Amino acid sequence: MSEPRRLETAELLAVGAELLVGETRDTNSGDLAIELTALGVEVRRLGALPDRLEDVSQALGAALARSDLVITTGGLGPTPDDLTRESIAAVCAEAPVIDPTLEAWLRDLFARRGVAFSEANVKQAWLIPSGTALANHNGTAPGWWIDRPDGRVIIALPGPPRELRAMWRDAVLPRLRARGLGADRAAETLRLTGIGESTLVDVIGDAILRQRNPEVATYARVDAVDVRISASGDATRSARSMVDAALAELLPRLEPYVFARGDEAWPDAIERRLDGRTLGVVEIGSAGQLGALLGPKRWLRLAQQVAPGTPMVKTQRGARGWAAHIRQIAGADIGLAVIARERKGDMPVQIAVSIGDRTAVVSKLAFLGGDQGRRRAANLACAELWTRLG
Repeated sequence: MSEPRRLETAELLAVGAELLVGETRDTNSGDLAIELTALGVEVRRLGALPDRLEDVSQALGAALARSDLVITTGGLGPTPDDLTRESIAAVCAEAPVIDPTLEAWLRDLFARRGVAFSEANVKQAWLIPSGTALANHNGTAPGWWIDRPDGRVIIALPGPPRELRAMWRDAVLPRLRARGLGADRAAETLRLTGIGESTLVDVIGDAILRQRNPEVATYARVDAVDVRISASGDATRSARSMVDAALAELLPRLEPYVFARGDEAWPDAIERRLDGRTLGVVEIGSAGQLGALLGPKRWLRLAQQVAPGTPMVKTQRGARGWAAHIRQIAGADIGLAVIARERKGDMPVQIAVSIGDRTAVVSKLAFLGGDQGRRRAANLACAELWTRLG
């Protein structure tokens, strides 16, 4: 007997008209893509589909032609416009039937809750011959696992995140791992500050950015520029060895800008450089963005927000005075102050860092005003603090 097909590629299809009009944001696909990628599965496509049988069936068929694993989310409710089951049945050329065990479970669930059972709910007890039901302990819509004759797999999950996440964790992931999941893939993400994406392209070099294995890609984010290095192993080299070799080549060029790796963010990077010291923060004109960015950390003794128009703003003589003031009243080792004032569509920022007997003050410009400018002001403050702590 041959080994089952290893599931190395995947596509995710979110079903629901509400996703296409912006009423509901599809966070499920992104969360699943992160987990699958970490398991060595190449996620080839994410898609959102309306509640139309023809559209969902066509998308399912196309996805099955390209990938080993297709996961749908949503469309498993009892109403006529919940068409994921019908679409899967159509692609598999199988007729759904009422599963007696599922029907009994559903009826008992409603009875225990003292709620009248509508016959429309019987639809949630459907199953096709090649399918297996996935238990839903947080709702009334069981999921489906379908093994295709060619070894591909379809998984149908409910849309509500509370139901989906429990089913994914308890019923799907263990089965996927046992089935044979992922290929030899590895990746590493470097998070950079103090350099723009266009400049970064010149530092890395066009030749490296055009190669395919390992692949080096840049992504501009609100708080950083990410460099992601990924590779797939082959007959001569492991994925990890390729990523490590690429890192060895790139790090000498990028090291001055790298403040974090992977999913790490500013709080992680600053905590490392604080090395046991404590911090007090005051912000004026950034609407609490700096405190929110740093979060509730034990080393953050005090995060104070002062309204720009209050009389006390003038008493401390700018960011320099505020950095020393917040350090003193917080009883912290280090004081950080940021003052942001929108002007002509951008956000000039003054940042001061008080360490020991010295206070450093710099002026920066956060691109754009409003909330975007305030967020960028907070990021600039974090970057300046990180640099001064180094």
